[in-house]
Amino acid sequence: MNQFARHSKNGFTLIEIMAVVLIIGLLSTLVGIAVVPRINQGRVKTTAVQLRMLEAALETYQMDNSRYPSTEQGLEALITEPPEARNWQDGGYLRKREIPVDAWQNEFKYESPGVHNERSFDLWSYGADGVEGGDGIDADIGNWSDKPADG
Repeated sequence: MNQFARHSKNGFTLIEIMAVVLIIGLLSTLVGIAVVPRINQGRVKTTAVQLRMLEAALETYQMDNSRYPSTEQGLEALITEPPEARNWQDGGYLRKREIPVDAWQNEFKYESPGVHNERSFDLWSYGADGVEGGDGIDADIGNWSDKPADG
């Protein structure tokens, strides 16, 4: 009996290991439930901020050139001088000289004149799912809406 007692102190029993694994699993689930929605909300807000930054660059382009880039020229006109530009800013209108993508690595959509903003342009992201429409984080985020979708 003494030899058995000494042997059982050297390791964990299967029940103890299963209990630890169960506790770790429960903690992981609780953390996941709390963290994932915050990550999604952060992506929606990041995309909305990027959209506002692109809007400002397009407004500056319009002030310099008396018009917005055409739909065909798209956002590329902010980093590459189009032939029709009157007073294109040396170095372009975006600091990094690259067009950002939304938080889900999808390109922003641009249309001028816009459907929602007939006197200027529409600029939008299709959200997490990358397709038109949707709810929550899948909702479109556009410059015609004052408030980004909740994630």
